[in-house]
Amino acid sequence: MVMILLFAFTTYATNETLGSPGAVWEKLVEKAAISPVSGNAEGSYLTMRSQSGGIFFVINIIGNFGTVFLDNGYWNKAIAASPAAALPGYVLGGLSWFAIPWLTATTMGLACLALESTPSFPTYPNPLSSSQISAGLVLPNAAVALLGRSGAVCTLLLLFIAITSAASSELISVSSIFTYDIYKTYINPKASGNKLIFVSHSCVFLFSLIMSGFSVGLYYIGIGMGYLYLLMGVIISSAVIPAALTLLWKGQNFQAATIAPVAGFCCALIAWLTTAKGLEGDLTVDTTGSDMPMLAGNVVALLSPLIFIAICTLVWKPSNFDFKELKKIKPVNDIPEDVNGTVMEVDEDDDSEYVYQDPKETELLDRYAKIARIICVVLAISFLVIWPMPMYGSGYVFSKKFFTGWVVVGIIWIFFSSFIVCILPLWEGRYGLFYAIRGMYWDITGQSQKLRDWQDSNPEKMHKPQGSGLQMLEGEKVIAITETNEIKK
Repeated sequence: MVMILLFAFTTYATNETLGSPGAVWEKLVEKAAISPVSGNAEGSYLTMRSQSGGIFFVINIIGNFGTVFLDNGYWNKAIAASPAAALPGYVLGGLSWFAIPWLTATTMGLACLALESTPSFPTYPNPLSSSQISAGLVLPNAAVALLGRSGAVCTLLLLFIAITSAASSELISVSSIFTYDIYKTYINPKASGNKLIFVSHSCVFLFSLIMSGFSVGLYYIGIGMGYLYLLMGVIISSAVIPAALTLLWKGQNFQAATIAPVAGFCCALIAWLTTAKGLEGDLTVDTTGSDMPMLAGNVVALLSPLIFIAICTLVWKPSNFDFKELKKIKPVNDIPEDVNGTVMEVDEDDDSEYVYQDPKETELLDRYAKIARIICVVLAISFLVIWPMPMYGSGYVFSKKFFTGWVVVGIIWIFFSSFIVCILPLWEGRYGLFYAIRGMYWDITGQSQKLRDWQDSNPEKMHKPQGSGLQMLEGEKVIAITETNEIKK
């Protein structure tokens, strides 16, 4: 957040060449007069009416349907959080995130265009090539043009923090899928806690090697970030509708859920490559990465599963899945052996229902589900229809005043994001932070008994029930994990 604010205020307030929204607007108007953009209203860089932009709009939505619906990193975060915190967390997180690509593009993308013809630009007098742009070099070049060497350092920090955070999330999500959904479900259902932890750690290690090697390979064959981003929807979006219907429609049968994603993926590849061959004449990185082939592949990937789901439903008849079956899923025992080396065993074949012990939270979740639907509809219409469609349809070219207002709204929004991301968590966790710091102080100063006494007298603040620690009802069995780490059945 600090880096983004630094870039924004340097571009629109302090830079010697730019220094104000009006100056950036003037530079972009001059550049459009010299090298107009094909497919844009009046050839301008300051318009939402853009043929390539409209195509990217569709591809971006389809590809991100895939990431949000299918990336287990999102599911892990939602499940790890308190159920009642998931809705406000995701709504505030989404609203906070929106300002980041919006303001960063408005700042660094336009600053790159405005400064390309100045001596401070790293590639001066040559503009960035299409391959350099696809490789994601707009941001670092603009940062160096604005701030010199410190701009490069800021970019490195920004990208390092963002990429390691995303990679960490992916490592955990892949590890959890392999450990619990594959290894424990199909390979070793009676695996102990220590075994599951070992498999999880091994998966993190192996997947990190695979991911790194694959990335290096893509680099050496000339596949850039822009190409991958456009291709993402072609590869993954055929699973979006089957995944959604798995949760929302009891009639989707096993065959539809398993056949439709694979068949849709095959259709998407065919549409992508045949469109590239038909329009461009041959298949290269440049031709397959152009707008129309990527658009065809993404649209077919998202929509073709509807046909296969309908066929599978007609051939094998609709299912009648009872969602109460999900209550028979037992919490996985990933607790290591106790001090005596005993492993707590749970009957995997027991069909008794898991008893959820907080009906008030269930009621709250039902209410949140209704609120979530309303928020979803309002935000979707606002961000996908009310805002972009009139500006695209009218072919409006930003005036200096309108562009200034656009920048000001973006900066206000990033301040809101900064508050939500940096300040609000500290405020919401103030009691936890206080208890933790006080406990550390007691422990360091030899007052551990005082800490234990406080924990015993305030179990609700330790997120565990009075007396026995964590309790789980499993049919008629009660498993209590006591604070001495002895496991009793």
